[in-house]
Order: sequence, then structure tokens, then C-alpha cells
Amino acid sequence: MSNLIIVESPKKVETIKRYLKGDYEVIASMGHLRDLPKSKIGVDIEHDFKPEYCDIKGKEKTISEIKKKAKKADNIYLAADPDREGEAISWHLANILDLDLNDNNRITFNEITKSGIEAGIKTPRTIDINKVNAQQARRILDRIVGYKLSPFLWKKVRRGLSAGRVQSAAVRMIVDRENEIKNFVSKEYWSIDAKFCPEGSRKSFDASLATVDGKKFEADNYISVDELVERLKSAEFYVANIKKSVRKKTPQAPFTTSTLQQDASKRLGFQTTRTMRTAQELYEGVDIKGLGLVGLITYMRTDSLRISDEARDAAHKFIEERFGKDYIPMQPKMFKTRGNAQDAHEAIRPTIPSLTPDEVKQSGVTNDQYKLYKLIWERFIASQMENCLLNTVNVEIEADGCIFKASGHTVKFDGFTVIYDDSSKDDAKKILPEMTKGEKLNLRSLTGNQHFTQPPARYTEGTLVKAFEENGIGRPSTYASTIKTILDRNYVEREGKQIKPTILGEVITNLMLEYFNRIVDLKFTARMENDLDDVEEGKKEWTKTLSSFYKDFDKSLSTAEDLMEGKRIKIPDEQTDHICEKCGKPMVIKIGKFGKFLACSGFPECTNTKKIIIETDGICPFCGKKVLEKKSKRGKKYFGCEDNPKCEFMTWDIPTAEKCPDCGSTLFQKGGKKGKLICHKPGCEYEKDLSNE
Repeated sequence: MSNLIIVESPKKVETIKRYLKGDYEVIASMGHLRDLPKSKIGVDIEHDFKPEYCDIKGKEKTISEIKKKAKKADNIYLAADPDREGEAISWHLANILDLDLNDNNRITFNEITKSGIEAGIKTPRTIDINKVNAQQARRILDRIVGYKLSPFLWKKVRRGLSAGRVQSAAVRMIVDRENEIKNFVSKEYWSIDAKFCPEGSRKSFDASLATVDGKKFEADNYISVDELVERLKSAEFYVANIKKSVRKKTPQAPFTTSTLQQDASKRLGFQTTRTMRTAQELYEGVDIKGLGLVGLITYMRTDSLRISDEARDAAHKFIEERFGKDYIPMQPKMFKTRGNAQDAHEAIRPTIPSLTPDEVKQSGVTNDQYKLYKLIWERFIASQMENCLLNTVNVEIEADGCIFKASGHTVKFDGFTVIYDDSSKDDAKKILPEMTKGEKLNLRSLTGNQHFTQPPARYTEGTLVKAFEENGIGRPSTYASTIKTILDRNYVEREGKQIKPTILGEVITNLMLEYFNRIVDLKFTARMENDLDDVEEGKKEWTKTLSSFYKDFDKSLSTAEDLMEGKRIKIPDEQTDHICEKCGKPMVIKIGKFGKFLACSGFPECTNTKKIIIETDGICPFCGKKVLEKKSKRGKKYFGCEDNPKCEFMTWDIPTAEKCPDCGSTLFQKGGKKGKLICHKPGCEYEKDLSNE
């Protein structure tokens, strides 16, 4: 009896074939095969939002091949990814192949391993129509907003603009943060910091003034600080109180999609698309020495913290063999999944807990695959380990009615931190010398230090993902695509690792706030996500959810068109110091179809335009001219000589202001902060390791 399994990705095909016995053929659909048409809205709004699906252009050959193989098969299993999109792909496949929607022909793999594949094959089910309807509702919502709102923006702002339901709310968040920064008023405040040393000891420690004459110390000018410093200079300092205790530090939960994206951004410097692409590769299968093709992690689109008993037992076995019984908790670690999370899958974890990152690295995986697997493996193993115990010490030092406070700790039992420690380097150094109550202390230094309150930081991709989750904007599986979309549309841009709005993004957001407030209202956007979750759980009817949204949206659109009749919004140009070499007028930055460019402010009289040149501190090691920051066709940053194409020098390594001590050429940084500085001058092999600095 022949069996046909249809998966999404071709990368899974060979991995799955390895573990199947019997007459099984595996083929890939290459993602979606059907969608709404590109040339029109494709939704009959007047008749319950009926969608008009059609075969995706370019997929004809794949559809034909699947149909041909399906005719020869006795059993057909639809094995797209285990999420809403995968359910919708399976549903479309069932319609293309005229399969009975009541048949048990839907299978899912939480992990692409022997046990994961066998478990999926053994438990076929019907297609979950509620999941399909949730995906349809989201797709149609986004299509309505895009096709109705984009033409309005073309007429009132500029042709080629587009709007999205979740993307507009995301841009609003970034614009709001930028406004907070612009409007922030910094306030001055002071601290009084001291260094003390017990008598007979050379080890000093830091302490800060906490109270003065029984009141909390607060100072906003140097005069009161100077008076206090003068008052304390001749005072005697002694230990007024010592409090010792043991603090328990618990491990973090295994990763969800959201926390993986945040930690990969923070620890590895990965953008969200890079994280999800690499995680997909690890899930679908990697060639491991001695094991062959095997999926290294469980499904990476999940917001559940659940762990299977088998995985927990395997982790405990590894922990005991590697670290001993003391590192296994008395009670298994359980983590509570937040209220609105979908608990269909486990948390992201290694499929084989005993397979260490070093063993994976030796199998020749890519650097990104190794780094991300290491992060996932360490977080999971640590989550199943015993707590870390810290001996903490809090000391109060008194002098002339003033109390200084200092705290420190030492590690009593390292527990999970032997594998995954999220403490900062500063925390690790907070060790106080031995002291006794009433002991006199020597004052080494006493200084008043001026500080200023700081505005909130701009979002990075990691902190933006965290903000999405906190505000209920989108779902973890859509975060990466949302960020990519708003960057591609030039509504926001990167400045280093930070994300800030462009002038275009600010203009569009202000327009949306005035006329389409609900589209960019964070609470409303979050409620829409919850409504889609309710559709998935069968609690709400999808067409009614769409109807409720559309009534208000259509009214807002009509009102906006009436109020803006005959009006058009001009996007302000971004001023620069560049002077047009043709007419002498200042050049301004404009945003076109392919991103930013320089244009003469004298347009239309002067039509001079040119690319934006970003100079670096580097000098070309080949010809001695300037090194410029450039972008590849895929938008990836690289560095090359300004005399290109005459000079062919280019590198992905970052030019620095440091010079090679051997030849005087520019040093380039490779591999991040803990990488190395290298010289690209032909014949010079100078390198400097940064990992120990």
C-alpha cells in the first residue's frame, strides 16, 4: 500500500525519508500553493467576505507533480507545519486534491526525529477548520486594510506607499518611542559614593549614601552635596549593621519563539529574520556525524513552556552524568505558560538533550546553526537544573547621622549557572571583605557624583519583540516578518542595532492617528489578535469578526476621504550638509522605490541625484583611499573602497580607527566584540584576539 506525505519544505523531505519504513513517498509543497489574487482584492465583502483563492503564479509545476503522485497513492497525509499557516496549507491541498475534509489525513511533527515522525504518523486527524478559519480571517483582514488603505495613501501622500494592520501599529510604537526621546527633559541628580577598607585589610569596597539624619538622601545640586562631603570628611565610619542571608536564583524557562528572538538579539546580535531562518534549519534537519540527518530542535513557532516527560527525563540523565545528582532538582522544574498562549506544542528545546553543542559543531554545521543551537541547548538544560544559591551580605555603614549601604554576594552552590548564567560581569565581582558589627572602617575616598536622568532607549529588534509581546501586537510567529516589512517599506530604519522611524514613517503614523486611529491603536490591535485566537478555539465565528472590524474601518475611510478632499500631504525632506556640484544648492535626502538617495533641493530646475555615501574610519589596504559602507542587493552591509570598480577591495569585516602596529594599515574587526582585529594589507598577517579583553 503506497503512502504519500506532503510537507512544506524540501529540506524536511530527506530527513523524514530516513526514518520511514515501508512504502512512503515524501514530497514538498514549497509553502503555500493557493492565495488571494495579486491583481484585485479577491474578497467578496458583500457576501460574508468570501475569499477568491487561485493558484499562486509559478507553482503550476509543483501542483501538477503533487496531483500526479496523489493519483498513484493509496493514502495521502498532509504534513505541513503544525501552526495556523500549516493548517491552511493542508486545507488548500485537500481542496486541490479533492480530499474528504472528514478523513484523518492531517499529521504534524513537533520534531523531525525518529520518535517525532513515528508519533505523527500514528496519530492522523482531520484538518482543524477553526485554525484554518483563523488564518483566513487574518489574511482577509490584512488584504482589506492593504487594498483599501494603500490607494488612499497614494492619493494623499505618495504613490507606491502601502499600509498594513499589524505593521501600522508597530510603526506607531517606534514613532511614540522617538517622541518620548525628543520630548524628554533631563533632570540633574547627585550621589555620594565612598570607598571603605576594614582595618588591617587591603581590600576596599564601594558604598553609596542612602540616608541623612533618618531621611532618604536626595540631592539635585552640588551645593548640598559639597556640604555633606565636607561634614563627613572628619567623621568616623563604622559598621552599624550586617545582614547575611542565602538568596535563591532560579533558572529561566526554556525558550518560546519570542524569548528566543530576544535572547538571540541580545547575546548573539542576530536580527529576528536570521534567528527564525536558522531555527527553521535546525528544526528541519542537519547532518550530524554518527546520526545522519536529524532535526536538532523542536518546532520553533510556539509560545508554550510545556516540556514532555521524556525530554525532562533525558535532560536529568545528562545532568547527572555530567555534573552529578546535586544538580538535579528535588522537584522537576515546571514553568507556567501565560494565559493567552497556545499550548499545542512544547517549548523550543533540543530533540536530543545529550547531544552537546561541541558535538554538533564538530559535525560541520554553519556558525549560525552552532551558535543558535548552543543558546537553545544551554537554556533548556539549565531550565531543568537545581537553583543557584548565593550567600548575600548587606552592610550599613554609619557616620555622623549618615548611613551608607553596600551589598555583595558569593556563590554557595552554582547550580544551573554552571551552564547558563545571565548575570552581568559587574554582579560577579560584588564580593565584600569580612567585617563585624561595630568594626571601624577606613575611608579611602568620598566623592559627590553628578548624574542626569536618561531618556528611554530606542528599540532594538530584541526589545521591540518584547514590546510586541507585552502589548499583544501580532503573534510570535509574525514578529520577524513584521519588522522586515516596516524596514523594507522605509517606515523605520536601523541606526546601528537601534530602530528609529524615518520622516516617512512619522508622516504616515500621524495621518493614521488622525483618521484611522483604531488601526494604530495598540489596545484595539491586541483585541483583534485575541479575537483571532477565539476563532481558532471555536469561540467566535470568523465572518462576524471580520464584519465587526469592517463596519468601523469603512466608515473611517469614507470620513477621511471627505475631510481630505483636494488635500495632499508633503513629506518633508531630510536636510544634509552636502552641496550640489551642479548648481550649488543644498542636497536633501529623499526616499524612493529603492530606499534613500541624495537629490538637489533646486528640483525641478536641477535634477541632480546621487547615492548616499557613508564614510568610515578605514583606509583601503589596497590603494589607500577611503573605505565606504555599502549594501549588497539583499540589503546586507559590507565595506569597500571608494575607488570601486578600479580597486576591488571589499570585506564584511568592520573598519576601525585602530592602526596595524606592523604596517600602519587600518585594522578590521571580525566576529563581533569577542572576535579579533585583523589587517587586510597584502603580505601583513597581523591579528589581535579580542576575546580576553
